[in-house]
Amino acid sequence: MLKQTIKTFVSRLFATPPSGPVRLSYDKHGIDRRLVSRHAIKVCEVLNQQGFDAYIVGGAVRDLIVGLQPKDFDVATNATPNQIRPLFRRARIIGRRFQLVHVVFGQEIIETSTFRAPASGTQETDEHGRILRDNEFGTHEEDAARRDFTINALYYDPLKEEVIDFHQGVADLKNRVIRMIGDPDTRYREDPVRMLRALRFQAKLSARIDPATEAPITRLANLIEHVPDSRLFDETLKLLTCGHAMDCLRELRRSGLTKSLIPLIDRIFAEDGGEAFVEIALSRTDARIRAGKPISPSFLFAALLWRLVQKRWVKLMAQDVQRNEALIRAADSVIEEQMHNLAIQRRHQADMREIWLMQARFERATVRSIWRMMEQPRFRASVDFLQLRAESREVDSVLAQWWMDLANSGDERRSEMIDAWQAGHTGARRIGAGNPSRKRRRRRKSSSDTGDQAPYPASDQSD
Repeated sequence: MLKQTIKTFVSRLFATPPSGPVRLSYDKHGIDRRLVSRHAIKVCEVLNQQGFDAYIVGGAVRDLIVGLQPKDFDVATNATPNQIRPLFRRARIIGRRFQLVHVVFGQEIIETSTFRAPASGTQETDEHGRILRDNEFGTHEEDAARRDFTINALYYDPLKEEVIDFHQGVADLKNRVIRMIGDPDTRYREDPVRMLRALRFQAKLSARIDPATEAPITRLANLIEHVPDSRLFDETLKLLTCGHAMDCLRELRRSGLTKSLIPLIDRIFAEDGGEAFVEIALSRTDARIRAGKPISPSFLFAALLWRLVQKRWVKLMAQDVQRNEALIRAADSVIEEQMHNLAIQRRHQADMREIWLMQARFERATVRSIWRMMEQPRFRASVDFLQLRAESREVDSVLAQWWMDLANSGDERRSEMIDAWQAGHTGARRIGAGNPSRKRRRRRKSSSDTGDQAPYPASDQSD
């Protein structure tokens, strides 16, 4: 391996640099223009009409070449932000580290950036070399050199249907190789998130990381600690939703990145059944992503951290803490501990707690509490979570299936199921004195009003 690494380094060091970009026609890149966002094409057309160069760039081009559907489309141009903004009815300049323009078309945002200049040593950096502010514009070729990996330095001209390739990125894509542009050590120091991206692309594309690109990762893993929390959360979520989440987690552990990113994951995997539970949850997530269905970050992180919550829950109950109170304290302590490393947004924290706390209620429900539970916004997510617990043999599968059938049923069927359940539980409390059927009708109306009548998977919730 060492000899191969040295050989690769020497061959690249003394290789004759390409004289210019390679322009590939449709028969070489195979991108179907019909799969490209019409709004991204519109941005390129408008800029072109104004005398500017404009290309669809980065991940969208990479995914289209390998046959994947891009999640979003970015445009790169030689127009500056102040030149771009007046050309579109809905556009705004954003960014501190590097200014760019968001061009808005309904629900779709086309992120449009100006070509960047190469690192000159004058950029504002932190003590570890991470670039903090960089608003120096450059040429097309310089912009390609500033991209992280060769497979991301690809530009698609939708008007000519050409791919412009400065760094043999198409060849690396076809060979499934993740290769850094420039010196990997320096590039990782400029932006440590690139280490996470390398592992994600490796899993997503079933690729291998070039030895020279992979070598510094373990040594520089601690630099992740200096990345802003918001970026870390976004990149972690991308890792877990790339369609190969478990592979990504294993690579993170192997490279040592979990110690700075998700230190609790090593403890979770060490718990009895912890790795198996996470694998069940992530395999379901992967299946939904590959089917083009949405997922819920709240549900994902709730599954990832559940074994730690469960262990503390059991421990507190053994200390004679009341069952519900024990679960609340266990949930809060796990979230607080993880917040020191991964800034899970507050709205996700609230949803995670609701999913966890409802687990205690499933096993000791009363007629009144069943109706109330169905009115909760995360009822279906909690039922899906109960299914994970049943699949890992943590709870009775019959109980989990009953709740799933209830969640999937309409109001009339729900009433029948709850009446049958009440008849089978002689100790269950009645809905109340007076006219029980009238209260059931009121409850059914509330349930319908909250949208529980139509089945929706937990991962369909828009977080």
